[in-house]
Amino acid sequence: MNKIWLIIQREYLTRVRKKSFLIMTFLTPLLLAAFMVIPAWLATVSDSDEVVMVLDESGRFVNKLENKGDLKFIPLQGTLEQAKTIYQETDNTALLYIPPIELDNPEGIKIYANKNASIQTKVRLENMLEKEIENQRYVASGIDRTALERMKANISIATVNLSEEGEKDNNAFVTSGAGIIGAVVIYFFIFMYGVQIMRGVIEEKTNRIVEVMISSVKPFQLMMGKIVGIAAVGLTQFLLWVVLSIVVVTGVQAAFGIKAQTPMERVEAGRAAATGEEQVDAEDAAQQSESNEMVASAFKAMGNLNIPLILGCFLFYFLGGYLLYGSLFGAIGAAVDNETDTQQFMFPITIPLVISFIMSYTVVIQNPDGPVAFWMSIIPFTSPIIMMVRIPFGVPNWELLLSMGLLILGFILTTWLAARIYRVGILMYGKKVNYKELSKWLFYRV
Repeated sequence: MNKIWLIIQREYLTRVRKKSFLIMTFLTPLLLAAFMVIPAWLATVSDSDEVVMVLDESGRFVNKLENKGDLKFIPLQGTLEQAKTIYQETDNTALLYIPPIELDNPEGIKIYANKNASIQTKVRLENMLEKEIENQRYVASGIDRTALERMKANISIATVNLSEEGEKDNNAFVTSGAGIIGAVVIYFFIFMYGVQIMRGVIEEKTNRIVEVMISSVKPFQLMMGKIVGIAAVGLTQFLLWVVLSIVVVTGVQAAFGIKAQTPMERVEAGRAAATGEEQVDAEDAAQQSESNEMVASAFKAMGNLNIPLILGCFLFYFLGGYLLYGSLFGAIGAAVDNETDTQQFMFPITIPLVISFIMSYTVVIQNPDGPVAFWMSIIPFTSPIIMMVRIPFGVPNWELLLSMGLLILGFILTTWLAARIYRVGILMYGKKVNYKELSKWLFYRV
């Protein structure tokens, strides 16, 4: 056991001291902060008032186009040529020309601009004109639009979990998101650090370093030390990413003065808009209020999730899945002489991972208690990903314990098989290995 511990220390310290590890550990949170904060900051920097001059020869939009946020209107009188001359002497955004039009066929409206008019400006003006023409059509038809809007139904069904602890609000999107995030992290972690194990074994085998190491330790001890050591490296990097991401994003938000609203602040803002405390129309106010209510509901649902259970299971499947597949990646590295020859052996190993990843987005997320989800969460090769998707929805304790027990047994079995291959392949050079040859290695006496 002492020799395994020494190998773990060597693998861990060697990798965490590499420049690539340090660069990726500190660069990833910075990139995350850049993707989250910089676009918002650039949007605030680029925002400017848009001033549109309006020549309305139809008379249908007099005092109807009201200033809204950063979009402002200046009415003009006279002919189109006079309006063009006045506009060209200014730095305003555009000139909106509305000729005499019929409500049934509103054609001929144009936008003049010194430069190409932006799509945003064009769409905003089109929406405002369309809404006003619709209002006038309702009036001409004798229809009360306010009464018509009141007839529309907007149904939002709340979901509630009935458990022994009482009733708890649930949100399918939040529950699904929590499971998918955990599954994605485990999926990429297994691939990323499993390949590192394989490449490390190939490198040591190619450089003949392993011949010296085998003289002091058993092949099984060497393999286990490498697997656990790299697992510790991955776990360290993951935890540093979480902590540094929180610190960096918080620091950048403070530096740029970007304040994140709490769910209750969002709800109050929506209610204020809906009651006219902010200068927006009733339709936008209703949409904003509905959006903020959804955000508040999502945060409330997150508070009702069993966070300790999810984090505990995530850590178990995070390490269990890696250890199971890491031993197989180590066996592949010992069986070949270069990375090119690994493809034929990696394909059958990675197939369960890829299938479970695809199924988690299709079948499992739609029916987390179905037979497909159950069996895939029990089988050790697919359980690390599938079970993480199911846990936020609620899994019976016996299913969870059965899945964990089988994953431990699966790790023991794959480690035994990998060790049998590792002890022979680590000292074998220059021979093309196939599956038939690997099956023979399992029964060699060394």
